[in-house]
Amino acid sequence: MAAAAVAVVAALTLTACGSDDPLNHPWRPGPAAQEGAAGDGAAPEVEGLTGTVAGAGSSAQEAAMQAWIAGFQSANPDVSVAYDPVGSGGGRTQFVEGGIAYAGSDAPLDEEELAAAQERCAPGAVAELPLYISPIAVMFNLEGVTSLNMSAATIAGIFAREITRWDDPRIAADNPGVALPDLGITPVNRSDESGTTENFTEYLHEAAPDVWTFDPSGNWPLTGGQSAQGTSGVVQTVQDGQGTITYADASRAGTLGTVALGVGEEWVPFSPEAAAAVVDASPRAEGRPEASLVVELDRDTTAPGAYPLVLVSYTLACTAYADAADAELVGAFLSYVASEEGQAAAAQAAGSAPISDALREQVLPVVEAISQEAM
Repeated sequence: MAAAAVAVVAALTLTACGSDDPLNHPWRPGPAAQEGAAGDGAAPEVEGLTGTVAGAGSSAQEAAMQAWIAGFQSANPDVSVAYDPVGSGGGRTQFVEGGIAYAGSDAPLDEEELAAAQERCAPGAVAELPLYISPIAVMFNLEGVTSLNMSAATIAGIFAREITRWDDPRIAADNPGVALPDLGITPVNRSDESGTTENFTEYLHEAAPDVWTFDPSGNWPLTGGQSAQGTSGVVQTVQDGQGTITYADASRAGTLGTVALGVGEEWVPFSPEAAAAVVDASPRAEGRPEASLVVELDRDTTAPGAYPLVLVSYTLACTAYADAADAELVGAFLSYVASEEGQAAAAQAAGSAPISDALREQVLPVVEAISQEAM
């Protein structure tokens, strides 16, 4: 299995870490989760919040983040929340260096990043918690064609530049009755380091290893070809072309054609429900800190109705901040994000899959560990 995940941190109560820290029991809801308003998924009310807090990272989260910021600032008009969708790699770098209070990342921190983030967050811990779950769509621009079926091997062949024309027999065989043009395929990949790229290459590596022989990476492994920066960049490039194809957060598909994946004996189109089902069925990654709720996704599943090309995105935060105001604002904002209300806002704006109640109960103990402890 390949590791992928997402994080959210929220504050219901801002308490210092201690011997009875709920992080010692990461799979059980803490007292606030059991008794407080957040325990039933509602966003807790925090009065008198003021100030500014900034984050950066995943461009896949951009639409959802805009909805979260709008909802939170509507309830807290004296607070300003900023988010720069520079990409997952840029967000992780800024977070580790202490330039921002929180970050969005479509891939877990690697070993080196994790060590640096733990140092930045000391005496607290770095948190990687489930927040944003969304299918990644393989989307294309082909006149007169709105949907196609493709196996993982076919998708891998296209992006490895081995399948170069739309009327290739391997595409035609899975799409009887579809008029495929005698036209070259132009695959478009991300030019920047991207968690979406890492998730996509993990899927190809796990589901089509005989065709996709590259290791999973946030950096595109082939040189040359067509590329663009950020989610908006690759989507715009596909929209402006003909015969173009890319991979991006499904919320950005718009009027582009999309691919149904071959899963077992089925062709499964993307949907929030199919994406969420894969996440809930996946185990927690081993060997990570207690505040890191990274999961391992079964990319080559044959489960009926499952859509394994899923992006599970992080929000990175610290359980302790040098500035008590940062702790309060990060906690309150991300508490809204984790709530049923916040998740519903993201689903409406971005087509993402709301986290399940079971996943929310895993998040809340880490939420409660956000503290005002001075570093």
